[in-house]
Amino acid sequence: MHISMRRSGRLGAVAAACALAFASLTAPAGAAPDPRVRVEVPGPAGGAAGAGYRNVPRTFPTAPGAAPKALAGGADGRVTKVIDNGDTKDRLDVVVIGDGYTAGELDRFHTDAKEKWNDFLGVEPYRTYQKLFNVWTVDAVSAESGVSGDPGKDVTRNTALGAHFWCDGTERLLCIDQQKVDAYVAKAPQADLVLVLANSSKYGGAGYNEASPTLGYEGIATASAHDRDSSQVAVHETGHSLGKLADEYAYPGVPEYEQYSGPEKPEANSSVLDAAAMGGARTKWYRWLGESSPDGGAVGAYEGGNYYVKGLFRPTEDSLMRTLGKPFNLPGAEAMVAGFYRHATPAAPADRSRTWQTTARLALPRTPDAGHGPLTVRWYLDGRELPGQRNRDRVALREVAVGRGDHRLTATVTDGTTAVRDPALRAALTGSTGWTVRRGAGSAADGRAPVVARPDAAPVRSAVTTEGDR
Repeated sequence: MHISMRRSGRLGAVAAACALAFASLTAPAGAAPDPRVRVEVPGPAGGAAGAGYRNVPRTFPTAPGAAPKALAGGADGRVTKVIDNGDTKDRLDVVVIGDGYTAGELDRFHTDAKEKWNDFLGVEPYRTYQKLFNVWTVDAVSAESGVSGDPGKDVTRNTALGAHFWCDGTERLLCIDQQKVDAYVAKAPQADLVLVLANSSKYGGAGYNEASPTLGYEGIATASAHDRDSSQVAVHETGHSLGKLADEYAYPGVPEYEQYSGPEKPEANSSVLDAAAMGGARTKWYRWLGESSPDGGAVGAYEGGNYYVKGLFRPTEDSLMRTLGKPFNLPGAEAMVAGFYRHATPAAPADRSRTWQTTARLALPRTPDAGHGPLTVRWYLDGRELPGQRNRDRVALREVAVGRGDHRLTATVTDGTTAVRDPALRAALTGSTGWTVRRGAGSAADGRAPVVARPDAAPVRSAVTTEGDR
C-alpha cells in the first residue's frame, strides 16, 4: 500500500499513516535488497524533527550519472582524509560525498564538507568526542551544478548521485540513488557513517537509517550543504543510526497512534513505564531521573513519543529527537557516546604505522576535564604497572628499564565520562593498546642501542589482565 503525504495542516497525521504503512520488513538471509528503502522525512525548518517515513526507490534507473570522464578528469572518485584523528581501525570514520558539484567546484565541496562537520561539532556529545572521528571526502563529479528540484519542482539536473528535492512529492525530502552513493562509499576506507551533501541552499534532507549489509556503514544522512538548518536534520538522523534512538514526536489525530498497548520498546529513550514504575524497576533511564538535562527541564517520563500520543514515555519535554535545534537529552547523549564507542576505541596509539619509536604515544578519545569526568591511563611493562607513568599520554622509553629481548608495553585507558551511567555501556569505555619494546630496532637486540617500541597492527579489544589487577 502506498499513501502519499500531502502538504496540509494534517501533515503529522498523514505522515503517521505513512509510517504505519511503511513499517520495516525483515528480509530472509541472502535475499536481494528490497527495491524500496524506508527514509525519514525532516520536519519544517526549526520545527518538529521529523514528519513521518516514506518508502522510496533505493535506486532511480532514469537518474543521470557522473560527468563524462572528459569533464571529470582524474578527480571523480578521489578520496581525501580531511580530518585525521588516527588509524581507521581506531576511529569512527565518516565519509562525506557531494552531489551537484562540477569538476571546477570540488574545492567548494571540500570547504562545505569541513563546514558541515563543524556544525556537527556544535552539538554535544560530538563536540566533546571529536577526537574519535576521522572525516573523509570522496569526490563525485557532476555534469551540472546544483541538484534536481532546486529551486522548483520542475528543475532537473544531471548529477553524479541523482540527489533531488520533492522526493515522493515532498519538497524538503532530499533523496539520492543509494546504488550510486554506495559505489563512491566503496572507494573510501571502511565507512561507519555516510553524509551526502547537495550543492544547494534549499532546506532539506533525509535519513536512510538501515545499516549497509555490504559496506558496513550505519546509515546515510542527506543534507543541503548551504543551509544551516539542514545540519540539524543530519545530526538528528545520526541519533537513529549511531545512537539507535527512537523519535520522540507523536502523531496526534491518527487513531492507530493515539494509544500504545504493546510490549516494552527496545530504544534507550522510549518506554511503557512512567517515572515511578521505571525507578521501582530500576530500568531504562532511571539513573537519570530528576537530573537537569541540556535540552531544558528535568529528566522524567513525559507521555508521548515513538509516534504514539499515549502509552509511551520519553525522557524530557523537548530534545533533538523531537524538535530541530534542541540538544540531545541526557539519556540520548549517553546512547550517542555508546554508539561512538561501537566503532572507536578509547585506547589507540598516536601512530600505528609500525615504525620503531623512542616514545610511545597515545591518542586519547577526548580532553580530560572536570566537567566531563576523568580519563584514567595506566601503563604496564610485561604485566607490571609503571606507577610513575599513570595518567600520562606518552612514555619516553629511555625512562623504561628493559633487558635484552622483546618486552611488552601496554596502555589501558578508561573514559570515566559523566555522560554514561549504565554499567553495561561503561564496559566499552575501557580499552587497551600495546607496543613491542626492545633495545635497538634491528633483527638482533643491541644492548647499547636506545630503547624503542613498535605499536601493534590492530587494537586490543579488551583490557589487559595484569599482575597488579589479579
